[in-house]
Amino acid sequence: MNVRRRALALAVALCAVGAAVAWFAATRTWNETVIHRVAPLPPSTTRETGNQVMPGLAALAVVGLAGAGAVLATRGFGRRLVGVLLVLVGLGLAGAGVAGVGAAQTWWPALCAAGGLLVLAGGLSTVARGQRWPHMGTRYDRRPSAREPDAWTALDRGEDPTLR
Repeated sequence: MNVRRRALALAVALCAVGAAVAWFAATRTWNETVIHRVAPLPPSTTRETGNQVMPGLAALAVVGLAGAGAVLATRGFGRRLVGVLLVLVGLGLAGAGVAGVGAAQTWWPALCAAGGLLVLAGGLSTVARGQRWPHMGTRYDRRPSAREPDAWTALDRGEDPTLR
């Protein structure tokens, strides 16, 4: 495996793993509130996940996962745009995690921030070097041959192109 393929694989892995970690952390309980009531009523416990504390956090992590796949599917300037999107997603995840550290009672926000930093690193790498990385080939793209008439041309001649 050459250096460019390794760099591509590393960036995709950073984004995918970071987004998956952030998503997992966003779905865990960040806060637990116990309300003590007068006897004989039992205490009431309220649990809030990271996604409840920071709405949209899990969705942002899913965008990071999709971005990891988009790095593989794009090339050139499009890949650079995906890298910018991943940088923004990474900043959002890390920022939400850092903001949640002070408000939460568990270490899940810190894990969310760590996942965001991984996505950020993969996105920065994609922006900086993504245009030089290998891309999916056009091997399986359909190219009409010179002998094969266009479907519209065949219809104009009164032929049914679906019967070929």
